[in-house]
Amino acid sequence: MNTLLITGTDTDAGKTVLTTALAAYWQKYHSQRSWGIMKPIQSGVGDRQWYQRLFQLEQTAEEITPLYFEAPLAPPIAAAKENRQVDLVLVWQTLSKLRSRFDFVLIEALGGLGSPVTEELTVADLAGEWRLPTLLVVPVRLGAIAQAVANVALARQAKVNLKGIVLNCVQPLSDAEIADWTPPDLIQSLTNIPVLGCLPYLEHLDDLDSLAQVASDLDLWEIGERE
Repeated sequence: MNTLLITGTDTDAGKTVLTTALAAYWQKYHSQRSWGIMKPIQSGVGDRQWYQRLFQLEQTAEEITPLYFEAPLAPPIAAAKENRQVDLVLVWQTLSKLRSRFDFVLIEALGGLGSPVTEELTVADLAGEWRLPTLLVVPVRLGAIAQAVANVALARQAKVNLKGIVLNCVQPLSDAEIADWTPPDLIQSLTNIPVLGCLPYLEHLDDLDSLAQVASDLDLWEIGERE
C-alpha cells in the first residue's frame, strides 16, 4: 500500500488533521523513505498552503495541487466561474508521477465521499475507479453513527477500497461522550469496516511531534504491514 486517500463524511470532518498526522508520522518514523502529499483539487486558499508551511516537500505547488480554482466552491461550480474544465487527466498524470517518484503518497480528498468532482462524478466514484486504498474520517458528534453507515454504503456502491474508519474529535470531549456518540463496536457491527482509532482534539495542529504520536496510535500501520 504505497498510496492512501483520506476522505471524510463531509467538509469539516477532519481530513486535513488526519493527513497532517500521517505525514508527520511518516516524516518522523520513516525518514529513510521518500513520501509525497497531494490535494488533487483545491478551491480557494487552504490545504496546499498548509502543507507547504509545515513540511519541506520536494514537490512543486502544481504537484501538490494539479487543479486550483479561486472560488471556495465545489469544483464543477468553481471551474465554470473561470470558464475552465475539471481536468482529471491532469490529476491522474500527476498522481502517477508522484507514485513512481515516492515510496508513499498521501492524498487528501476534497469535501466528503459524496462531494462532486465533476458534474457526473463524486469523490467516491473517483476513489473507486482509480482503486485507491481509502480511509474515512468520521467526526465525533451526535449523528456520527448514521453518517458512518451512509458513507460506507456509498463507498460500497462505488466499489471503494475502504480500509477503515478513523474517528476525529472536532472539539474537546470526554471519554464518555466519545463512547456514547461513536461507539466503535457498534459502528463496526453496522458497517463491517474496522474503526482504526480516534484522533483526540488537538489545540495546536502544527505540533508535528504530537501529531506523529497520535498517528502512531492508529491501527492503520498493521493493515499496511499485512498487505
